[in-house]
Amino acid sequence: MNGILKTALAGVMAALMAAPAFAEGEVNLYSSRHYDTDERLYTEFEERTGITVNRIEAKAGALIERMRTEGRNSPADILLTVDAGRMWQADQAGLLQPTASDVLERAIPGNLRHPDGHWFGFSQRARVIFYDKADVADPPRTYEDLANPKYAGMVCARSSSNIYMISLLASIIETHGEAAAEDWAKGLYANFARKPSGGDTDQLRGIVSGECDIVLANTYYFARALRKDVKNLSGETDMIGWVFPNQSDRGTHVNLSLGGVAAHAPNRENAVRFLEYLASESAQEYFSAGNDEYPAVPGIGLSPSVARLGLFRQDTMPLTVLGENQNAAIQIYDRAGYP
Repeated sequence: MNGILKTALAGVMAALMAAPAFAEGEVNLYSSRHYDTDERLYTEFEERTGITVNRIEAKAGALIERMRTEGRNSPADILLTVDAGRMWQADQAGLLQPTASDVLERAIPGNLRHPDGHWFGFSQRARVIFYDKADVADPPRTYEDLANPKYAGMVCARSSSNIYMISLLASIIETHGEAAAEDWAKGLYANFARKPSGGDTDQLRGIVSGECDIVLANTYYFARALRKDVKNLSGETDMIGWVFPNQSDRGTHVNLSLGGVAAHAPNRENAVRFLEYLASESAQEYFSAGNDEYPAVPGIGLSPSVARLGLFRQDTMPLTVLGENQNAAIQIYDRAGYP
């Protein structure tokens, strides 16, 4: 075999090895959901369809960067992540494709999906104000109230680099404008009882320890402690009250768990089937029963832990604005000195 032929053959082989193989009975899932309870979702889907779910799990930023690097040869069929701000980043990078599905469009409310079907929300966590019932007689009723000087030295929340905090500020920018949002960020930080540290569960533990009187946390962290043992939290939940903010105006901010079909999905039909399954009654019930989340599909029953928190009126602003206002939110936190 001459050198030219060897070179040409080597090029063909390299191209074949690089190209993602179409597998009729598989779907490749890139997921930043890190819950062992999701195993039931994957198992039920496989039993119903015979389609094997292959998973790569990592933080959303790492998965997005991996998909960028893989480019057209990415084996990813679906990107699953938490918070619309992260999915907006993936969409802006051209990593998602539009999906037309009557099943998804009927099941998922319009405010919980991309207008062109680039992503769909499947479960919700409300961003709620929790407080020490013994020490706080008049808790904040709105996100704006958290910046009121009357709560100085009482508030705890996560770092400003956390996507939940970025998206919350992005929603405030959308509602009140950047100048008012910056005043809010400064006021919130001025009311802190301690420097931002830890996750949402750590904020709730701060109430138990007496370090914090008022905290911001997503509902499922608290509901989980109602359902099963969470160290230094379960058994102490009776001392904690909660407020769904802004019920008299725009409604409570929510973070979504959401998914979209990857731009170069080699198993596109299977990917759509998986997303449609996530909108099914059994999957929606399990998002609540297995991970203490609110379903995205209206009319689905709540698990006892979630039902104890109650129903609420949610903010229905287009979730794409959370991504569009992301950079402004980060800059505002920086100017406010909020680490």
